[in-house]
Amino acid sequence: MRDPGMSCVLPFVAKSHVPSEPAPPRPEVESQLVRLNSRFRPALMAFFLRRLRNHAEAEDMTQDVFVRLARVDAAQMKSAEAYIFQTAANLLRDRSRREKVRADHRALARGEAQGVDPLDPLRFASDRESLALLVAGLKELPEKTRAIFVLHRLENVDKRAIAEAYGLAMSSVDRHLAAAMGHLIARVRGGS
Repeated sequence: MRDPGMSCVLPFVAKSHVPSEPAPPRPEVESQLVRLNSRFRPALMAFFLRRLRNHAEAEDMTQDVFVRLARVDAAQMKSAEAYIFQTAANLLRDRSRREKVRADHRALARGEAQGVDPLDPLRFASDRESLALLVAGLKELPEKTRAIFVLHRLENVDKRAIAEAYGLAMSSVDRHLAAAMGHLIARVRGGS
């Protein structure tokens, strides 16, 4: 007979977070999970609520702690309390990292950069000047080197296809690309 206090932990574990159906927990493991659930769930909820200020997220993260706890051999744990709260801290850290990556991606998608005004006239002028230097540098390259550079770096053509098209060895393609990059970097940094 299953303890009703465990019903909020085990069905979610078996159906939502584990890709394949796990074997049902052994009775002694299930009873230990029930004890740990009744002892630590309120403290975990409070821990997450203080940090997240969102009841649904706190409940989800509390559930995640018990999902991980169900996967661990209790004999390997030195202290259930330490394991539970270290797991909770790790989940918060992981969540924070995911949120930062998402925020950075959203900012990048909007064209924002940290500390850079996207509509700064000085930045536009500087970028135009750099682009003009880059174009001038491209025109100064030997024809074959310029073509190889444009195909690979701007058109995303594979080096192997370029080598075959020009009848060159891969190392020759690499030398052309290195020469082009070196010249363009020097041209843009030198400014004239």
